[in-house]
Amino acid sequence: MTIFSRALRELLAALSDGRQMEALHEQWSQLLAALVRNYPADACTLMVSVEGGLQPVAVLGMGSEVCGRRFQLEAHPRLAAIAAHPQVCRFPRDCPLPDPFDGLLDADLTHVHDCMGVALRDGERLLGMLTLDALMPDQMAGIDDDELMATAELLATCLRLTGQLAETRSRLNQALSTVESAPLPAPGWHSPAMARLFESMALVAPTDLSVLLHGETGVGKERLMRYLHERSRRCNGPLVKVNCATLPESLIESALFGHRRGAFSGASCDHRGHFAMADGGTLMLDEIGELPLSQQPRLLRVLQEGEIQPLGSDQPVKVDVRLIAVTNRDLAEEVAAGRFREDLYHRLSVFPLRIPPLRERREDILLLAGHFLEDNRVRLGLANLRLDISAEQALLAWHWPGNVRELEHTLSRAALRAMGDARPESRRSAVVRIVGTHLDLSIEAATGSAGPAENRLSTPAQAQPAVDNTLSLREATDTFQRYHIEQVLAAHDHNWAASARALGIDSANLHRLGRRLGLK
Repeated sequence: MTIFSRALRELLAALSDGRQMEALHEQWSQLLAALVRNYPADACTLMVSVEGGLQPVAVLGMGSEVCGRRFQLEAHPRLAAIAAHPQVCRFPRDCPLPDPFDGLLDADLTHVHDCMGVALRDGERLLGMLTLDALMPDQMAGIDDDELMATAELLATCLRLTGQLAETRSRLNQALSTVESAPLPAPGWHSPAMARLFESMALVAPTDLSVLLHGETGVGKERLMRYLHERSRRCNGPLVKVNCATLPESLIESALFGHRRGAFSGASCDHRGHFAMADGGTLMLDEIGELPLSQQPRLLRVLQEGEIQPLGSDQPVKVDVRLIAVTNRDLAEEVAAGRFREDLYHRLSVFPLRIPPLRERREDILLLAGHFLEDNRVRLGLANLRLDISAEQALLAWHWPGNVRELEHTLSRAALRAMGDARPESRRSAVVRIVGTHLDLSIEAATGSAGPAENRLSTPAQAQPAVDNTLSLREATDTFQRYHIEQVLAAHDHNWAASARALGIDSANLHRLGRRLGLK
């Protein structure tokens, strides 16, 4: 069996097991590597069409953070030119169109100088795109266009098959769960922890079971709550959010269950209440652990009876509400301490979902970073924005007490600092690099918290390779990379996966770079 056939079989097998197309990072990477392994490219991407542009599902020769970016055709004229071209699209070395991958290649110190790509289509429909980039002019001139078109047709067939399989499974799930709307695709998380979480969410979303989302501050609980609602049979109904911590205790009953005119002083008109507003949809009770003990029996009765009784009314009102409770507290501990009713806790946690903190899913850090970098690039009007290797290592080493929210804000501040350090005349044309100091993270504290030896790797200055002024920039870069990778491999008993983590690059990219540098 060929390498390509094996990679394709593993991809289809994973899809048959119910995994989302965008979540198969390793399988797509293996398939891409099998198809382009003999091409003299420094980097390549396989992107799929998504709402709002193209999303990389596999990259070679670039960091994992690129998979977190979304490339809009209207913002990237080279990608738009490839999408409009019926065959292989090659760009001349003096092409004035900006390259979306300038500064993003693992070995890149300047810019892409040889670029080509081909659109992946199903008839007239754009399924995705294959791009190849090289640092040296005319480096890929020897690639046969007919051979590349054949490769593109194979990839288009794979995308078409995976799309059809995913659609078939979606229809089957809809038939079994009577969900009327198509489910949303899951993000392409690299970590097993998030993959397991989304599998559980896909299982419970179509039901009416109450869900308890719990996790630390900043892990993205509200975003996942929206994901549950949008995948449910109630997706066309209202989504009502209530922050229990902001409700005055004297007004909680009125806010949740409503009141009639004259029920109390100041009640000049009827008020429906949040439960009535969410009838036929989803009610999110955020910070449920802050609900006063005195008000918890009323909530328990609503969950048991399925009806509310507004203040000032003697008639109960039936409501059809799916409840999602959200908290950053350990409610089991709150029950043990007597601050939360045990019966209410069990009613709320029919299907508990724990969202892992960022330190437990470090594989996703660079993926999330790519998403935030692209947001900041657009917001700041930069040609490109990327992480230096020192910044990647700092991000991977930090313990992230504020989780995803802290990562987002850290990168926003770092992007501003990096832009401030760049020359004003080059901000709109050059690649702006975020280095470790821009992040303002204490690396010593981070490595002490993170722990793994690969995050504390350092090379003594006297062990650096001697400078040879006769080498070209490319040769000098290769020499340093070869030496540094050898040192990292030796420090990790030649474990390529552990070395890739220490270097802050994807494992498949390290294998590819190692082959190019003669280390494999």
